[in-house]
Amino acid sequence: MLAVHDLDAFHGKVQALWGVSLEVQEREIVSLIGANGAGKTTLLDVLSGNLHPPGGTAEFQGRSIVGLCPHAIAELGIAQVPEGGGVLPDMSVRENLEMGAYCPANWARRAQLLAQVHQLFPILQERERQLARCLSGGEKQMLAVGRCLMADPKLCLLDEPSYGLAPIMVRELFRIISCLRDRGITILLIEQNVHQALRIADRTYVMENGRIVGEGRSRQMLQDDHIKKAYLGL
Repeated sequence: MLAVHDLDAFHGKVQALWGVSLEVQEREIVSLIGANGAGKTTLLDVLSGNLHPPGGTAEFQGRSIVGLCPHAIAELGIAQVPEGGGVLPDMSVRENLEMGAYCPANWARRAQLLAQVHQLFPILQERERQLARCLSGGEKQMLAVGRCLMADPKLCLLDEPSYGLAPIMVRELFRIISCLRDRGITILLIEQNVHQALRIADRTYVMENGRIVGEGRSRQMLQDDHIKKAYLGL
């Protein structure tokens, strides 16, 4: 579904990605782990059209997405939940969700999409008239994921979805991420909670200093001594 090859990226004059290559197959959860500043979010910015790389390729279902603007990429079926969720605090829960369905094809189906989101997150239906600023941290993250699903994505890019959440909310969030795969949605997951990420992901890439330095089946990587020491604190 997604194929990235030899991708470079810069923030101004500073190179952030160096020859990054990875693949995500349909209906996979692929996690991308690494320390803060390793380049993980930069990669998602490229895939979402927020950053245009000077070198390398990125293809979604066989079509190049390098250089496309964000709304064109969204219309192809790629949606992102940014780090921190990015909910709009002075809009209601319902209005935040509807913002995810802005593409014309999805806007025409917004009632159906909204019903699907409410099935996953009943609390969002209960809170639909409240301003997003009034939600708890966990509810805001549910809202961010729900807004992403209103785009009816084929591929979800999740950037640190569990950041700042209580342990009980983290477990619930990862359960929902697994449910999304069961519903046919492909997921590229950036997550600092490496143990949880490795438990639910099919495959994992390790990024350090803007480069992919390792990859493998996630269950096997749970037993890797370097992963245990560097990322699991074992």
